[in-house]
Amino acid sequence: MAERPLDLPSDAFVVLCPDTRLALAIMSDNLFAHPSRELFVIGITGTKGKTTTALMIYHILNAAGLKCGYIGTSGVDYGDFHADAVNTTPESYVTQMYMRHMCMAGVKYLVMEVSSQALYMHRVHGVSFDVTLFTNLSVDHIGGSEHPTFEHYKDCKKSLFSDYGAKAVLINADDGYADEMANAVPPGTRLVRYALHTDADLRATPPTRYRGKGSLGISFSFTETGQKHEATLPFPGNFSVYNALAAIAVCRECGVATDGILRHLATVRVPGRFELVDAMPGVTFVIDYAHNEVSLTSALETLRQYEPGRLICLFGSVGGRTFGRRAELGRVAASMADLCILTSDNPDGEDPNQILADIAAQFGENSCPYVTLPDRAEAIRYAVSIAREGDVFLFAGKGHERYQLIRGERIPFSEKDVLLDACRALSPSNL
Repeated sequence: MAERPLDLPSDAFVVLCPDTRLALAIMSDNLFAHPSRELFVIGITGTKGKTTTALMIYHILNAAGLKCGYIGTSGVDYGDFHADAVNTTPESYVTQMYMRHMCMAGVKYLVMEVSSQALYMHRVHGVSFDVTLFTNLSVDHIGGSEHPTFEHYKDCKKSLFSDYGAKAVLINADDGYADEMANAVPPGTRLVRYALHTDADLRATPPTRYRGKGSLGISFSFTETGQKHEATLPFPGNFSVYNALAAIAVCRECGVATDGILRHLATVRVPGRFELVDAMPGVTFVIDYAHNEVSLTSALETLRQYEPGRLICLFGSVGGRTFGRRAELGRVAASMADLCILTSDNPDGEDPNQILADIAAQFGENSCPYVTLPDRAEAIRYAVSIAREGDVFLFAGKGHERYQLIRGERIPFSEKDVLLDACRALSPSNL
């Protein structure tokens, strides 16, 4: 398949078409005999919250006895099978292949993260969605090899609600783009709204915080069709309420009773998404994927509410793309943390020291102090060495990832394992 004539040997058979990615999606859907039509497919898009919400749904549905698969940032999961992810939403051939494998394994439900790039590149063309979900929208993935403008980014997200024929669309009514997304929904589609601050089908109260030994969490109530329910989550922050409300709404669409949803919701654990690591008495370590201005701001604001002795942020920024993000991350951390540890986060082909210099340029006279340690393992060990009782550490950017991207190679690296090893190596007398 090609979009232009190619200089190939005469025995090569070439089919010219205007869009090879679209052609690949159509062929893949046909090749695997339209597997999405045999599944109840849930598609989630938005700037933040996709992974946590999807994994909440995946956990609840399986705990309720409904065999569910997952495709997203954390990989591909169904039954005992797991495969790591290269993209949030795989290429169309891979997506269709895994859906067919799920059907063969007896899976009936699939929750899928649908990135703006996936919609842009036709990776989910041909997928029959039953429910689609909008979490929120903010500026991200603009420039370079990604979206040319914010409008393009937004319109790609919006196409999931206008072009894919879902029977129900669920929308975060508190988001500034909620009405625009809702207006894209075709007539006759069921529209369900959830919110904290706006009238909605599922309306939650502001959460109550709790802090236990090695744990941070919230409880909240919400009203559904006039009935009040109480929910508890092992995650902090208002953003966790939005993720939970979205998961509740989706699971209700799948026929799970609200009481069962709430029981299973209380036991959810999402690797690398506000993941609390019980590694040292009296010290809270949080691993989170926060890697842009909005998510880092939200994470630091949330942790500050728990009144830490010191709030210490370890972070970096990726190499080779999203260059403007470095200044944004630097400004946020410099103004919100008590100490910053600047370190590598997938530098790829760029000099890590240059990336950290771009971030450090945002630290001024009134900023918090910072140290620069390009080696991320060394930076984590340093964090452990300075820990004091009451401190809260946010390790931001890597989240669930189990590698460092360096000069085009994915070098095995687990932030959680390095942290646990460093804490084990530290004598309690040094605390």
